[in-house]
Amino acid sequence: MRVLVTGASGFLGQYVAEQLAARGDTVRVLVRRDVPELAKLGIEIARGDVRDPEAVRQAAQGVEVVFHVAGVAGIWGPWQHYYATNTLGTENVIAACRREGVGRLVYTSSPSVTFDGTPQCGVDESGPYSERWLCHYPHSKALAEQAVLAANGPELATCALRPHLIWGPRDHHLVPRLLARARAGRLRRVGDGTNRIDMVYVENAAAAHLLAAEALAAGRAGGKAYYISQGEPVNCWQWIDELLALAGLQPVKRSISFGSAWRVGAACEAIYTLLGIKSEPPMTRFLASQLAESHYFNLDAARRDLGYVPAVSTAEGMLRLAESWKGATVNEP
Repeated sequence: MRVLVTGASGFLGQYVAEQLAARGDTVRVLVRRDVPELAKLGIEIARGDVRDPEAVRQAAQGVEVVFHVAGVAGIWGPWQHYYATNTLGTENVIAACRREGVGRLVYTSSPSVTFDGTPQCGVDESGPYSERWLCHYPHSKALAEQAVLAANGPELATCALRPHLIWGPRDHHLVPRLLARARAGRLRRVGDGTNRIDMVYVENAAAAHLLAAEALAAGRAGGKAYYISQGEPVNCWQWIDELLALAGLQPVKRSISFGSAWRVGAACEAIYTLLGIKSEPPMTRFLASQLAESHYFNLDAARRDLGYVPAVSTAEGMLRLAESWKGATVNEP
C-alpha cells in the first residue's frame, strides 16, 4: 500500500511506520521534526503539523491509507492546547482524506474517552462516552473519535483504536515518568492496591493498526471503535513493582487512600489554576482515579473484526524492555 502515518516521531507512530515499511508498503510520515532512523528505512519524511490543513493535505496526496497517530497526551494544560491538535487536527486529517481521495483512515484514540473516574471492569465498545471529563485530553480525543467514526462511508472507510497504557522499548513517557517519580521518592500507591488494569506492549498496539487497515479493506470495522490491550489484566501495583525492579529500584512502600488522593488532586488543580502554574500538578483527580480504580476491557470485537491477537506476551515484552535498557546509564533506562 501507499500509506501516510502522522505522528511517526512519537512512540507508537514510529513502530507503526516501521512495521508498514518492513512488510513492503510505501510509507510517508508527517512529523514536526526529522526522524533519521525512519529515513534510513527509505521512509519519506514530510515536515508539518496536523494543525496546518494544507500541510496535511499535501502529505495525504497519492496515498491509499492514513494512520492518524499524532496527538497531544497529558493530564494538565489549557483546553486549547489539546483541542487544537487532538480535535481540530483530526478534522484536518479527515478533510484531507476526503479531498485527496484516500480510501481508509485508522485513528489512534484512547480508552479514556469513556472514562469518568469510576471502575471499568471488562467493558466493551457499547459503553457511552463519558459525560464527566476529569481532564482535557480524553475530552478532546472523544470529540476527535466521534468525528472519525461519523466520517465513515462508501468513499472513506474509518475506524478508531483505543490502545491502553502503551509501553515497551523507546518509551519516553509512561515508564520513564514512573521511574522518575520513584527515584524522587514521590511515588505512592493510591488505593488499596488491588485494582486491575489493561495495558499493551507497543509492537502489539502497532500491529493492531495494520490489522485495522486490512479489516477496513475487507469491509469490516467501518465506523467502529476497538479496545486494544494485552488481553490479560494485571494487578496495577504489582506490575509497577516489576517495572521498578527491572530498573533496580525498590518496590512502592508508601500509600495513600483513593479518597485522600482525590482530595489532594482537586486541591492541586484549584491552586494551579488560580496561580496560573503551567507545570503538571503532583496529583490530579484523573491521575488518582487511574492509579486506584480498575480499568480493563473486553477484546472480543477486536478479535472478531480485526483478527487481533497479542503476538508478544507480557512476559516477553518485559524481557525485551529489560534488554533495551542494557547499556543505559544505571537506573536511567
